Amino acid sequence: MTTVGSPTGATAESDFAIDAQTDSGFGDAVRTYVRRVRGGDMGSLPAVLGLVVLFIVFGLANDRFMSALNLANLITQAGSICVLAMGLVFVLLLGDIDLSAGVAGGVSACVMGLAIVNLHWPWWAAVLCGVLCGALIGLLIGVLRARLGIPSFVVTLAFFLGLQGVTLKLIGEGGSVRVDDKVVRGLTVSNLGVTTGWAIAAVVVIGFAALEFFQYRRKRALSLAHAPFGVVVARVCGLAAVVLGVTFIMSVNRSVNPRVEIAGVPYVLPLIVVLLIVMTLVLKRTSYGRHVYAVGGNAEAARRAGISVNRIRVSVFVICSSMAALSGIIAASYAGKVSASSGAGNTLLYAVGAAVIGGTSLFGGRGRAVDAVIGGVVIATIANGLGLLNQSSYINFLVTGGVLLLAASVDAISRRRRSSTGLG
Repeated sequence: MTTVGSPTGATAESDFAIDAQTDSGFGDAVRTYVRRVRGGDMGSLPAVLGLVVLFIVFGLANDRFMSALNLANLITQAGSICVLAMGLVFVLLLGDIDLSAGVAGGVSACVMGLAIVNLHWPWWAAVLCGVLCGALIGLLIGVLRARLGIPSFVVTLAFFLGLQGVTLKLIGEGGSVRVDDKVVRGLTVSNLGVTTGWAIAAVVVIGFAALEFFQYRRKRALSLAHAPFGVVVARVCGLAAVVLGVTFIMSVNRSVNPRVEIAGVPYVLPLIVVLLIVMTLVLKRTSYGRHVYAVGGNAEAARRAGISVNRIRVSVFVICSSMAALSGIIAASYAGKVSASSGAGNTLLYAVGAAVIGGTSLFGGRGRAVDAVIGGVVIATIANGLGLLNQSSYINFLVTGGVLLLAASVDAISRRRRSSTGLG
C-alpha cells in the first residue's frame, strides 16, 4: 500500500490500516488482519498479549495487584514513562535515537522547580518555562544532527553527559529542589472528583464513537476505502470497555483508612490521554505526520518528493525534548522534588524499552503514539508486580531486559517477514 506523502510506500500499514480496508464484512477484515500478522505486521499485538499475561500472573500471585489502590499507583508510576516514550517515538520513526531525553527532562523539571521556589512564579508560567527549556535542548540537538550530520547517538550522548552537569550547576551536588506547589504536586498525588471522572470518560467514549462513525459515513459516501462497519463497532466497544472499566475501578474508595476516602481518576491519566490524542492526530491526520513516516521509510526518496528532510529531523527532536520536559515534570511531581540524578539512571532506557516493546520499530518508519503508552504500562506493570512479590531489584532488571530483548527480536523477525512477503 502506498500512502499519500510516502514516496516509497514505506509507511507502516498498521498506521494507516483504515485506508486499506474495504466494506467487505467483519469476517473478511479479521482474515485480512490475520494474514497481516502472519506476514510480520503485528504492531502492538505482542505487547497487548504480554500485558494480559502479566496481569493474569501477578493477579494470581498477589491479591493486592488487582486492587483499586495498586492499579491507581500503577497508572501514576507509568505516567512519566509513557509521556517520555511518546516523545521518543517521533525520533525512532526516523531511525534515530535520543540518549539525552531523560536528563533533558531532569533539567527542564529543575528549571521549573527553581522558577517556583526562587522566583516565585505561578505554576503555569514555571511549567511553560520548563517545557520551553526542553524545546530549546531539542532544537540544539536537531540542528547539530541535521545541519552538521553528526550521528544522533553521538550528539545525544554528548548532551546526556553535559546536561547532567547543568543540573549539578543549578542545584549543587547532593542538593535538591522541593516541588510542593499544590497544582504540580497534585498532578500525581490528587484525583479528579468521581462525577468529573465519569463525565470525562463519557466525553471520550462519545467523542471517539462520533468520530469513527462520521469517518465511516463520509468515506462510504465518497466511495473511499474504509473499514467494515463491524470493525468500527468493535473499535468503539473496545475503547468504551477500557475507558469505562478504568473509570469504574478508579471511582471505588481505595483508602486503607476507613475514616478517609480516596476515589477518582488520578490527574495524570487525563493528561496522558490528551497527549496521546494530540500525538496520534499529528502522526495520522496531518501532512506533517505523513512526512515523518516518509522520511523514516526512505529519506532520499522523501527528499526527492520535495519534503524538507532536515526540517523534519529537527522538529522530531524538538517534540521529543518537549515531551521529555513534561515527563520530567510528572516525575518530579511524583517524587516531590528534583535532584541532581533526576532523569538519569534507567529513565531513558525504560522509555526506549517502552516504545520498542509497544511495537515501534528501531529501523524507522513504523510506530504509533499508542505503542509508547502500551509499552509504558508493560514496563510499569513489571516493576509494580515484582515489587509486590518482594523480588530483588536484580530480578526486575533481568525481566525487563528479557522483555525488551524479546520485543527487539520480534521487531527484527517481523521486518524480515514483511520483506519476504512484500509488506515491508
